[in-house]
Amino acid sequence: MQMKVVLDEGAFMPERAHPTDAGLDIRSPISMIVRAHGSAIIPTGIHVQLPPNTDGQIWSKSGLNTQHEITSTGLIDEDYTGMIIVKLYNHGGDDFFVHRGDKITQLVVTPVLYVDPIQVDGPLPETPRGDNGFGSTGR
Repeated sequence: MQMKVVLDEGAFMPERAHPTDAGLDIRSPISMIVRAHGSAIIPTGIHVQLPPNTDGQIWSKSGLNTQHEITSTGLIDEDYTGMIIVKLYNHGGDDFFVHRGDKITQLVVTPVLYVDPIQVDGPLPETPRGDNGFGSTGR
């Protein structure tokens, strides 16, 4: 499966480090500082046309997350062809310097089911979990 990509001047092509990586690495086209306990927006210069019935999910790089407390998240709808903009969050106590060309996040393309929500009279059918939420499955 292919995905069409247009790059602005200075942008980097999304790419996998290994053939079986789920995510395409996205690199920063600029250098900047993400302040401690702050955030920064990076315009990547990347525009994509996602394949039919897919979305693009922006996921944190595990190394940035575990080593520097830098996270990112986002969702790209199938029909969006504008620039991918990444917001990096610095949860750590030190400023983080992003160098031009650094891997800052990853794009994962996933299938989407387009369901139509319908309102029904409750309650919903019984399940083993029911309405037990956070922490209900134990450790």
